[in-house]
Amino acid sequence: MPEIDARAARRRFGRAAATYADAARLEAEVGARMLERLEVVRAAPARILDAGCGPAPQARALARRYPGTALVALDFSLPMLALARRALGWRARLRGARMLAVCGALERLPLAAGSIGLAWSNMALHWAADAHAALAELGRVLVPGGLLMFSTLGPDTLKELRAAVGEARVHRFADMHDIGDALVAAGFAAPVMDMEMLTLQYRDPAGLAADLRASGQTLALRERARGLAGRGLRARLAAAGASASIEVIYGHAWKGVPRKTADGRGIVHFERRPLP
Repeated sequence: MPEIDARAARRRFGRAAATYADAARLEAEVGARMLERLEVVRAAPARILDAGCGPAPQARALARRYPGTALVALDFSLPMLALARRALGWRARLRGARMLAVCGALERLPLAAGSIGLAWSNMALHWAADAHAALAELGRVLVPGGLLMFSTLGPDTLKELRAAVGEARVHRFADMHDIGDALVAAGFAAPVMDMEMLTLQYRDPAGLAADLRASGQTLALRERARGLAGRGLRARLAAAGASASIEVIYGHAWKGVPRKTADGRGIVHFERRPLP
């Protein structure tokens, strides 16, 4: 898992709040594909967590799918949350949808255990400073049998850019199988994982860099170069070409029924059945 400097990431997304929606076309497309996947999943959550919501572009669609639900929009960037508060719109509110905007980190969710029926996270897990802790927290706040649905980036993302400018200047992303193992370790049952490769095509190499800056998705590794980029780096950026490979990982998993208490004692579940 990548080591993210949470302060740097928060600053970048805060500065990019005003330009994020126009530049984050990839995130919008992946969010639409996640909504399609949700069509085949049976769930009736009373409360939905949009974890790492940004401006919450899928809030209205989630509210339409689950009328009357309460939506918790969570992000570590206050400027992003200011936009998320307006995401539902008055029509959804008239239909009974409610939204609570919460500023917090995925690794330390300020929510009660067992308070969420559906945890939704679109392209946010790779920005967690500790992705294992984030998955554990998402499991903690879900009710038993609650659903986690997420998308994140895989290791072949931006491979052209990485080859041109070096490993130290491009984020590293976790493998699909490692994420699946982390889900099981966090108490999720039978995670379903798959991936697809997308290609972003630009008119020139500067287009990708502009989108990354405008959406706040620039280098935020803990171990990163702090100096100004020179002409050599700009030349290598140009050599990366005008296309970018994106490996998108999709996953969903149900929170398993706990078998032990917090102090290690076993839990026995009894099922009431009518007498014959």
